[in-house]
Parts: sequence; structure tokens; C-alpha cells
Amino acid sequence: MSKVVAFSLFLLFLFPILVSSECTCDEDSEYRNKTEALKYKLVAVASILLAGAIGISIPILGKIFPALHPENNIFFFVKAFAAGVILATGFVHILPDAFESLSSPCLSEKPWGDFPFAGFIAMVAAIGTMMVDLVAMSYFRRSHLKKQKPVNSDEEKEGGGIINQNNHVHVHTHSTHGHAHGSVVPLEEGSELDLSRRRVISQVLELGILVHSVIIGISLGASESPKTIKPLVAALTFHQLFEGMGLGGCISEARFKVRKTAIMAIFFSLTTPMGIAIGFGISTVYSETSPTALMVEGIFNSIAAGILVYMALVDLLAADFMSNRMQDSPKLQIGANVFLLLGAGCMSLLAKWA
Repeated sequence: MSKVVAFSLFLLFLFPILVSSECTCDEDSEYRNKTEALKYKLVAVASILLAGAIGISIPILGKIFPALHPENNIFFFVKAFAAGVILATGFVHILPDAFESLSSPCLSEKPWGDFPFAGFIAMVAAIGTMMVDLVAMSYFRRSHLKKQKPVNSDEEKEGGGIINQNNHVHVHTHSTHGHAHGSVVPLEEGSELDLSRRRVISQVLELGILVHSVIIGISLGASESPKTIKPLVAALTFHQLFEGMGLGGCISEARFKVRKTAIMAIFFSLTTPMGIAIGFGISTVYSETSPTALMVEGIFNSIAAGILVYMALVDLLAADFMSNRMQDSPKLQIGANVFLLLGAGCMSLLAKWA
């Protein structure tokens, strides 16, 4: 978790340096008023900070409110809604912005005009996320196997069973204790391995969200057009609320200690306001149409889109929708699908303003 925080802080300081280059492409003429824009930026900081804190706190406070406990269907519906929000964020909000940035006429035709770099980078980011997921889970699985007590010395494990000296196969199960001896460790819900996987998911998901939050915060903070900022304030407030609910659900299931949970929640809530503050500070040298800014924004948005799309489809939706609990309950299937579509639809609608 500390690595995620350190990398995010690195982005906060690196991004302003990279984008503070002179503009070489004509900017669109628009009404500019620094004084009026500052008022809206201050409103944006307060509303986005509050919305982010509320959104990420709702699932985490499920320990206090019985209705939001992970074993209740309401929590399942909240997770489905949040997964739809995150999926729409990747497909509808971030990826189109990445294509727009990397296909801008302000960039040189070669190589940016000859190849769809945004889609390629998003694909590579999704594959990279899968590799991180795989390596992390392999490590935790091996660690779990080493902690298990060894079987009797006259027995050898083979093919999920135990072969003794007479070559008879015995499969040892203990239904009372809820575990089995063997070379394959099941990834059961609530198990140590399942908990480790959920912790990896929550940290990678937060990293993808923070990358996007830094970029959008700096873009809003650097703008001097009240006409541009006004619709963004409301849109980004709901954006932060919904994203916080998705991330909060993952953090809640990961069961971090109170200190780590608080750090992740606070850092998520502060990232976009910090980006706005940085954008305001570099507004005199920052230009959204400068080649450097377009390349940096496009690349980082592509990475964030790949991470969020993978996490939403594989780690959030597939894990829940293919579970035995979902398969055994038609009512739960209908409710989860409705909330999934509702979350994706609400977030997609916000693309009209942000």
C-alpha cells in the first residue's frame, strides 16, 4: 500500500513538470476570467473533497451499519453499481480523452498519426495489470502452502490426493474445519488467499483511479474559463462520489487495518483537490494544447483506462457475478444486473458535461 502512495505522490510532482511546456498549437478562443474562475475552483475543491470522502466512506462504514455488511444483498448491489461506474469511467470518460489527446493535430503526424497509441497503451496496461495480479496471487499462494503443516512422511501428494506406500489414493477432507490437504489450495471466499487477492485488487484499483484523478484535477485547476469549469464542478462531484463507492467497497472487503484503510481513503479524497491546486499553481505555464501536455495526458489516461477496464470486468464483475451466491439466486442476479446498468448509465451520462 505504501508503494501505491509513493507512486501517486511521484505522479503529483512529475506531471506538472512534464506539462509545463510552451504551447505550439493555436488554442481555441474562449472567455477567460481568472477571478471568477478562481471562485469556481474553490467550490470545486470543497465539493469534490466532500463527495470523495462520502463516497469512499459509505462501504467502509458497513461495519457500523448492518445493511451495508458484505453478507447482505444491499452491499452486493452497491458493488455492482460501483463496478458499472468504474467500467464507464474507463470506457466512456478516460479512453476517449486519451484518443483525443494522442490524435490531436497539435502532435506530429509521425508517429502519433500513424498508429492508435491510446488503444495500444490501454491494452498493454490491462495485460500488465493481469500480470501483476497473477504474480501477486502466485506469491501469496506459495506463502500459504509453506505455512501449511506437512503431511505424514510416508505419504506423497499427487494430483490433489495422497498416495501412500501401497499406492492407494486417499483424499483427506475435513468438512468440520472447512479445509483440505493437497497440492491445490482453493480460493474460497473468506480464506486467507481470497483476502490477499482482495487487497491486491484494492491497491491496484486505487492506483488506476489516482492516475486519472491527478490529470483531471490539474486540467480543471489550470483552466481560466468559468464556462468550462462550471459544468465540471457538478459532474466531477458525482464522478468522485461514485468512484469512491467503488473503491470503498474493495477496501472494505480487503479488511485492512484501520490505519491503512484511513490512509487509502484520505489519499483518494485529497488527490483530485491536490491536482486542482497544482493546476492553479502552474496555470501560467500550462497549456492543454502543448504537445508535451497532450502526450503526457494521453499516455497516462490510456494507462488508467486499461487498469480500470480490467479491474472492473475481471476483478469486480466476474468475481461476483460468477460466484455460487449469484448463480443460486435469480433475484440477486436481476438486482445486480439492474444496479450494474444503473451505475454504468449514470456515469456515462456525466460524460455529457465532463
